[in-house]
Amino acid sequence: MAERESLRPVGTIMMTVADIEKAQRAWGKGIVSISAAKSAGIDYLEVARYHVESLYAYDIGPVLFKPTFASKKQFRPTFEGALSYFVGGNSTFPEDKGFAIKGWKEVRFENEDIIINGTTSMVMGNYFFTASEDNEVKVEFSFGYIVDSSGKLRIHLHHSSMPAEI
Repeated sequence: MAERESLRPVGTIMMTVADIEKAQRAWGKGIVSISAAKSAGIDYLEVARYHVESLYAYDIGPVLFKPTFASKKQFRPTFEGALSYFVGGNSTFPEDKGFAIKGWKEVRFENEDIIINGTTSMVMGNYFFTASEDNEVKVEFSFGYIVDSSGKLRIHLHHSSMPAEI
């Protein structure tokens, strides 16, 4: 593994709600781009690799990732585990079917609340994945962000789950 950069950002870069919303849009566009690449026969694995590398903090420090549909190996503390969840095909994670290659056309976030503490934040709410006009899937999420040394938000906590039906 490459040497991790410091968890402390350079300077006094402070996070804003606008930064978080921008990061959420980038995450949603990334999921849609992975699906579109798969549908178009383009190298979707490379698109997914960029998605994880650019939006998650695996190269900086520990990442807590609990994907929606992972139950046997439900925690993904490594880059390889995260990538497998999004695209499947990794024998270490045989339950992964490739969440991001399901034909998603749109992802939108509805934040319940955002807590910002300087260069870190926590966000909780619902996000909605659309594959077709009559197929929107609601998923609950919690994301934690840190600011990296270049001032970019990176995910270091990602937990998502389907709403409970009791």
